[in-house]
This record gives sequence, structure tokens and C-alpha cells, in this order.
Amino acid sequence: MTDVHRGTCDVANPISPSATVAILRLSDGLIEHLVLGDSVLVLDKADGGPLVVSDPREVIISRSYQSALKSVAKGSDEYHRILRDLRANRNQPGGFWVAKDDPRAADQAITGSCPVSELTGAVLLSNGASRIVDRFQLADWPGVMALLASRGPVEIIHRVRQAEARRSVAADDATIAHCTELDEALGRSDGV
Repeated sequence: MTDVHRGTCDVANPISPSATVAILRLSDGLIEHLVLGDSVLVLDKADGGPLVVSDPREVIISRSYQSALKSVAKGSDEYHRILRDLRANRNQPGGFWVAKDDPRAADQAITGSCPVSELTGAVLLSNGASRIVDRFQLADWPGVMALLASRGPVEIIHRVRQAEARRSVAADDATIAHCTELDEALGRSDGV
């Protein structure tokens, strides 16, 4: 798809569109996962607490730019220069990786697998939805899994939106895919 835009867009520009990725795949009794960028994947283990899979590279690199961004007027030329410098770390060795114009990014993803028999469920969250834990600390991951089981994804997003409003924080994308009954999916004949 990127090649369609190469003639009319500067797809290599650090601020050109990009995406974060979180994927689950059921294959031969295993749940395989891939995370790239700032999405979060939580595997709800039958024994023990949830296993949280994330890609911390963007957060780590962004922290080194926070003080510089806070020291200049938001929206100023200097502010935008600092943001460009930060974004220049995208899809670079030693930087952070996102789905963009470089297929090598897939090789940089955080991947793994575990037997589906060890899981009671899984959830994939955009960074806006994961704010319930990592930014607003309204719950821990076991609490999120319990809330998902009892009230569903809508309640997580509702609580995030309330926290954003109370703290005057701009709303961010908030998407959740809650996967349950994984053992039933294993028995399906269509390979889901």
C-alpha cells in the first residue's frame, strides 16, 4: 500500500502516517502474539497473574524529550523541531518501531507464544485504552481483566474518558479487543 503513495507523498518523512500493531494468532494449540509500537496485549493466564506484553521503546525514547518539550511554548517552531527530532527515531536502529513505510519493522516486533490451554482469555488495547493502568493508575492488570469479565470493554473506556476529563488530558484513541473462549476457537474447523 505504501508504494501507491510514494509518487504523491513523502512516505519516508518521520511524521508521515504510521500505526501501532497488536496481533493474536491461534495456530496448532498456541496463541502467538506480536506487538509493535505502543499497543498493549494482556494474556490472562489460568495459573498466576496476567502476562502483559508491550513494546516500551517509544516510551523510553520519548522520556528523554519531555523536559525539552516542556521548556518551550507548545506549538512554537522550537516545539515542532523537538517533535521532529523525536519522530526521527521511528524505524531506526536504537529507536522505536511502528508499521510505516519500512517492512523491516516487522522484524523488530515483540513476539512470543504460549499454549492456549494455559489461557482463560486475552485482550488487545490501544495506548489510549491502556491508560487505565499505565497513565491514570485506576486499576492494575488483574483488575482490568476482572472488570472486562464483569462489565466489558465499554466500562474500561468509560473510566479512561472520565479520567481524561477530570485531568484535562486530551482524549486518545481507546480501542479494546477482548478475546474469550479461546479453547472453543481451538476446536473450530476454519482455523480461527
